[in-house]
Amino acid sequence: MFILTSLVFNDGVKKSSYSTCVNNIVSNILQSSTLVPTPVGMERLKSVQHVIVVLSGKGGVGKSTVAVQLALALRAKGKKVGLLDVDLCGPSIPKMFNLEGQSIHQCSEGWLPVYVDPEQKLGVMSIAFLLENEEEAVIWRGPKKTAMIRQFLSDVHWQDTEYLIIDTPPGTSDEHISVMENLRAFNPDGAILVTTPQAVAVGDVRRELTFCRKTGIPVIGIIENMSGYMCPHCSECTNIFSSGGGEALAKEAGVQFLGCVPVTKELAAGVSAGQSATQLPSVPAIEKVADRLIALDKDLP
Repeated sequence: MFILTSLVFNDGVKKSSYSTCVNNIVSNILQSSTLVPTPVGMERLKSVQHVIVVLSGKGGVGKSTVAVQLALALRAKGKKVGLLDVDLCGPSIPKMFNLEGQSIHQCSEGWLPVYVDPEQKLGVMSIAFLLENEEEAVIWRGPKKTAMIRQFLSDVHWQDTEYLIIDTPPGTSDEHISVMENLRAFNPDGAILVTTPQAVAVGDVRRELTFCRKTGIPVIGIIENMSGYMCPHCSECTNIFSSGGGEALAKEAGVQFLGCVPVTKELAAGVSAGQSATQLPSVPAIEKVADRLIALDKDLP
């Protein structure tokens, strides 16, 4: 059973009426006459200027790490950023910010994201905040996943967020379809696809490209993650897998190649030590991607 024990009103007082099973909340949504988000609820998304979906065709390519680093890079450039984790079965974003056990606050405008900084420049929303403990397994079929994602998209008050980064699970599942269908009316900026250099991962991204075209979301570009190992002493980058797969795919598909992100000792050691992502060194390649996003016009190809 998933107990929603951490929903708090903005006066800081927990309301016992909100100590409710998450399954009951979702069931209430499913009992509505339609699965299309209500205009009143989806109005909250209109305050978000740019929506970017981070996708990968395969697990283990560092997609969530890229999403987190991109959000941090945009925040460092003075932007107000939201990070929505729609990986319902494997939410990892809260752990990457050391936000486990944090509370979701309720205000008159909706659910407030959990902020990683006192300035409230980077807010996070994830199903992990609704679970009794991090070991709970979310075992849901498609309709419940769709309902939960609709709840996230319609009920979270992002407070004039400039960039909303949506981190998705790997593949092309119910979560992806729900996100794309609900976002279509808001003309999202597009998707960033994350791959590693290996042929298997690149092949999966080809299918992700097809998914984007079929669902009508523009592809901003492809990032090749884990592209070599950068020596901490001489900064020379050595290929530990194959190389160039992401760039070749971008050229083949006619989309932008956004750059290579190497494995660095500092980043790997920090993650292993359980450091918050806010304490980890910035990634120059991701900073360049953030610069490109800021420079992009809303009317993307």
